[in-house]
This record gives sequence, structure tokens and C-alpha cells, in this order.
Amino acid sequence: MLETKIRVLYVDDDQDQLSLAERTLSAYGFDVRTHRSSLGVSNLVRTTQPDLVLLDVNIPALSGDKVLTLARGQAPRGTKFILYSASDEAQLRALAHASGADGYISKSVQGEALAQRLEALHLKPVASAEPVPAAR
Repeated sequence: MLETKIRVLYVDDDQDQLSLAERTLSAYGFDVRTHRSSLGVSNLVRTTQPDLVLLDVNIPALSGDKVLTLARGQAPRGTKFILYSASDEAQLRALAHASGADGYISKSVQGEALAQRLEALHLKPVASAEPVPAAR
């Protein structure tokens, strides 16, 4: 469990993914807010001031990397943006690097492993599109 709740905004068009991640991350001590559209993310980032923004890459209207570009300008200093996708890991890594994401996580990572990776990304001081190694 976390001592201080890490605020996460999770953006995905799949309601089942949103519900699962919200239940899981909340159980591990995260303060989770979800949003089902790429539209309005910049405003939410500005008003809710999340520590982490977990962005699905394949969202209708605007892809996650485009949302990242728009929302970063509204984000408080220190907010980290993580791309989250079922895409091939090499493609996801390249997209995270190209878009300036602070990291990326494959959607195959769930449950406790997802919570651990998000916590590690939150604690990481420098923006980098490198994966966070799995906890041992």
C-alpha cells in the first residue's frame, strides 16, 4: 500500500478496461479517475492535477500520443504521461519516445504488476520513454 495516494487519470475508450483498472489500482492505494474519451482530457488534467496520466494509444478521435501533446501543456509540473497499449512493445516504445511520454506499459501488465510499475514511474525523477522493469 502507498503512504500517500498517487492520483492517476486513466483515459481509455474501453469501459471494461477502465473499470478493471480503477478497481485494481484503487485496491493498491491509488486515487483513480477515469475518462472514456480523448476529448476533454486537457481540461481534466488541468482541473484534477493528476500525478500520472495513463493513456490508451488507440482511442477514437485523437490517439493517445496526440492527447499527450495537447494535455502536457495544461498539466501541472511533474505530471507524468504513460502510454498504455496492447500494441507490439517495440512499436509502443518507439511511439512513447517520439511523443515525449514519460514511459509506456503494455496492457498485458495487470493487477499488482501494473500498480508496481505505475508507482515506479511516479518515483522516477527524469522523463524517459523506457519501460519499468517488473518487480522481483
